[in-house]
Amino acid sequence: MGASLPPKEANLFKLIVKSYETKQYKKGLKAADAILKKFPNHGETLSMKGLTLNCMDRKPEAYELVRLGLKNDLKSHVCWHVYGLLYRSDREYREAIKCYRNALRIDPDNIEILRDLSLLQAQMRDLAGFVETRQQLLTLKPSHRMNWIGFAVSQHLNSNASKAIDILEAYEGTLEDNYPPDSERCEHGEMLLYKVSLLVECGLLEKALLELHKKELKIVDKLSYKEMEASLLMKLNCLEEGEKLYRILLSMNPDNYRYYEGLQKCVGLYSKSGQYSFDEIDQLESLYKSLGQQYTWSSAVKRIPLDFLEDVKFRDAADNYIRPLLTKGVPSLFSDLSPLYDHPGKANILEKLLLELEESIKTTGGYPGRSDKEPPSTLMWTLFYLAQHYDRLGLYDVALAKIDEALQHTPTVIDLYSVKSKILKHGGDFVAAAELADEARCMDLADRYVNSQCAKRMLQADQVPLAEKTAVLFTKDGDQHNNLHDMQCMWYEIACGESYIRQGDLGRALKNFLAVEKHYADITEDQFDFHSYCLRKMTLRSYIEMLRFQDRLHAHAYFRKAAIGAIKCYIKLYDSPSKSSTEEEDELAKLPAAQKKKLRQKQRKAEAQAKKEAEVKNEEANAGGVSKSGKRQVKPVDPDPHGEKLLQTEDPLIEAGKYLKLLQKHSSDFLETHLLSFEVNMRKKKILLALQALKQLQRMDPENPDAHKCLIRFFHEVASMPAPTTDGEKLISCVLEAERPTFSQLHGKSLIEANTVFLEQHKDSLLHRAAVAEMIYCLEGKKGDAVKLIEESANNFASSNGSIGSVREWKLKDCVAVHKILGTVFNDNDAATKWKLRCAEYFPYSTYFEGRRSSTHASNKDSKQTHHENGSVEIIPLNALKNLAI
Repeated sequence: MGASLPPKEANLFKLIVKSYETKQYKKGLKAADAILKKFPNHGETLSMKGLTLNCMDRKPEAYELVRLGLKNDLKSHVCWHVYGLLYRSDREYREAIKCYRNALRIDPDNIEILRDLSLLQAQMRDLAGFVETRQQLLTLKPSHRMNWIGFAVSQHLNSNASKAIDILEAYEGTLEDNYPPDSERCEHGEMLLYKVSLLVECGLLEKALLELHKKELKIVDKLSYKEMEASLLMKLNCLEEGEKLYRILLSMNPDNYRYYEGLQKCVGLYSKSGQYSFDEIDQLESLYKSLGQQYTWSSAVKRIPLDFLEDVKFRDAADNYIRPLLTKGVPSLFSDLSPLYDHPGKANILEKLLLELEESIKTTGGYPGRSDKEPPSTLMWTLFYLAQHYDRLGLYDVALAKIDEALQHTPTVIDLYSVKSKILKHGGDFVAAAELADEARCMDLADRYVNSQCAKRMLQADQVPLAEKTAVLFTKDGDQHNNLHDMQCMWYEIACGESYIRQGDLGRALKNFLAVEKHYADITEDQFDFHSYCLRKMTLRSYIEMLRFQDRLHAHAYFRKAAIGAIKCYIKLYDSPSKSSTEEEDELAKLPAAQKKKLRQKQRKAEAQAKKEAEVKNEEANAGGVSKSGKRQVKPVDPDPHGEKLLQTEDPLIEAGKYLKLLQKHSSDFLETHLLSFEVNMRKKKILLALQALKQLQRMDPENPDAHKCLIRFFHEVASMPAPTTDGEKLISCVLEAERPTFSQLHGKSLIEANTVFLEQHKDSLLHRAAVAEMIYCLEGKKGDAVKLIEESANNFASSNGSIGSVREWKLKDCVAVHKILGTVFNDNDAATKWKLRCAEYFPYSTYFEGRRSSTHASNKDSKQTHHENGSVEIIPLNALKNLAI
């Protein structure tokens, strides 16, 4: 570095490098300028100056200088290395790798460049290149521990665990007998545990156990040692020893469910499905009874038997488990027991048990069979549980009665308001749910969770501005909305996006969904620093686990929701493109003068409001954007706050395809992925890709109503296509003819017959009848028959686990979907109105259907309302309407 310079300038060049490493950028710039005064074309100095400027956020100048430096000295490995670092800072990893490789052609043994290259190869999962680079580093510097470990990890990631074991054994062979010193015992112990995990991965269980016992004294993490030993003993069928070890682990932590599972496996009483014979249940009961006597304070030892016990034994165990928690007042009791509601009959037993406890407390002041009096709060928590129980069963009237009784008993408990809010949300009254959540929030302004729940309810009610004001109460001062983005508050952005979709604001919806996608890109980038850190600190098992988590990162539920939301927005945008300003002006010209004037006034008012909001936000940002040192922190202004530029995409389906590919790669086991793939590819006229999606749908769930619609639609649209003329079209036609017999629903049947058979198979299901009706309208154009088929659907009583069997089969969201079909697909307003009146009886709390007990029904007499898709409403008072008319 700086070899072509005189001694004085060479020392200055070293100062530039040192200043860059210590982040003293101004000092480095001063030294660079001193060199360039005498040697203005010195490539390496120009490159280092560019790199320093890059750290000072002067990127255009940085790139210009680095490229100029490289042009002046193409054979300098420093210039190529710096160019790679510049690309790396901008996350252009592939370009950075190219630069590093060019630098290594000039200086193949440069350890610093090799190390940087290996980090990028790990980041980009270029595993073959990673192995090669780490091997080269080990060859150049075999005395360095990190090079041995890095080479072993690279082989492991490259699916060669046996080679990784050999490398670690070779490394151990270079160590002295008294290694490690006290300062390195933790790191060395982690390496040994990593080696044992590799042996397990290779299936060498006996060797792994032998290695574990052999290195016991050198392993510091005794808990991991015992867990690994117990797991190996169980896998090697040494059940008695394994049982002893799991009992030791339970004595250390009697609330760890994994230890109980391991113990059950060792005693031969474990079932993955959770189904046991009567003998096995008896044995399990006696096992947990003895454990319960040993660990009286453990919650897990009392809770686990509720999963396998039945009938009277289940009732007694549940009684013993529930009573202390009701007395103590544990709000999470229902969440703890909610998995039991999936077991047939257990919800009924729990209901009878809680009702008995409620009755006894009301009459005697204590539990049945006890003379001791319970504190007054016990009744309140019993009612609290029952309200959640009936909410789970869909009995909203009973649930609200119980929660109101609890509120009357103790009106100061926040959890009661939160649960009532949740019940109303499930009943369909989103506005009242938001009001109650806000009431709960006001009772404890320091509780972030209650604040977040309130914001969520407001978003479900499509009260986005109010939700934002509520959410930012727990952010830093300044640009508060951006703080929510910086905090990666994904639940908020997804809920916001879904609300904007319901309101028809696709720009803002896309803005929020794409923000979530950006968070996942940031999470992917965040792993970069760990590639060197984990090798240095020897946290190898956690490192491998983190890399595997990163590889399946886009399978996470939040990303899936955001991607699905974005694809739906792009499909809507394709089906109904946003109008250009010229088209809007033409439409405005056609309106009457009075209406045109009113519309222009409304537009001006909206623009003024938006301008005012922007000014307020800027003032807040300027007020809070001053650091302790007095320097103003200038945050970049969002050039597209409302997502208007996102709507101007030339081809929405290409944008949708980007997210669809990620869903197909990481969420291929979800039906909605293939439904969206079908919709996108049918619009793109990619017939074979649509067929591929259709085959996936039929493989996963052929009885699904949406899958049925896709099947009928596909072959109906294919049949209506013009005769093939080109070779490609003829080939597609041949494939379709060959594939049609593979669909069992179409064997020897026309599409109309297949649709009729599907109706016979699912005549009691509302959504299936609606799907068949849509296809009748599509195939035959018989709108009257299709509407009649939906209207003749019967809402029967569903079989319930609870003792009260007055729950009907239809779900609110399904009825809302059918109402939209009647209004949009069939364009039959009369049928939609009839359906709305009918559903208002079934869902009295629904604001969408204006049920008699909803918050909108009472206000209908003195206000007009605007409905959104999920049933939330915007109430416009009559006096405001009169003012508008004036």
